[in-house]
Amino acid sequence: MVCLGNICRSPLAEGILQDKALKSGYQWKVESAGTGNWHVGEPPHPLSIKVAALHGIDIGHQRARQFVKEDFKRNDFIYVMDSSNYSTVKQISGSFWEDQKIELLMNELYPGENRNVPDPWFGNEDGYHTVFTMLNSACENIIKKHSSKTL
Repeated sequence: MVCLGNICRSPLAEGILQDKALKSGYQWKVESAGTGNWHVGEPPHPLSIKVAALHGIDIGHQRARQFVKEDFKRNDFIYVMDSSNYSTVKQISGSFWEDQKIELLMNELYPGENRNVPDPWFGNEDGYHTVFTMLNSACENIIKKHSSKTL
C-alpha cells in the first residue's frame, strides 16, 4: 500500500487489509510506504489512528517509511492510492518496475476507471472516515479476489 507520506491513507489500507486477511485465516504480510520521505519514522496521523481504532484496528505501531525500488522484489502486489503515487513509484522503481504487480487501489472496486483515493491530510475527521470506507471496500474486494492465492 503506497501513498504520498505514509501517514494517512496507506497506513489505514495496510491495517484494514492485514485485519481482513488475518480474520480470513490468511498469513499475508501487508506493508505500506510513502513516495516521499517527510514522515519517515513517524506514526500514522492521529486521525488515521483514531478512525482505524473506531473499527477495531490498531495501526498505532506502524512507522512511516519511504518506498524503495526493492519493494518490487519483496512484494507480490503493490497498490497505490492515486495516479501521482503510481507515476512516482514507477520513477523510483526504474529497472525493478513490473506492470503486472502494481495497481491503483480503487481499481479493485471500479476496474479500469483509475479513481484516486483522496488525501485527507488537509481536511477534517470526516475525510478520514470517507477514506476508511473507500479503503475498506477495496480491501474487501482484494480478499475476495486473492483468497485462493498465496501473497
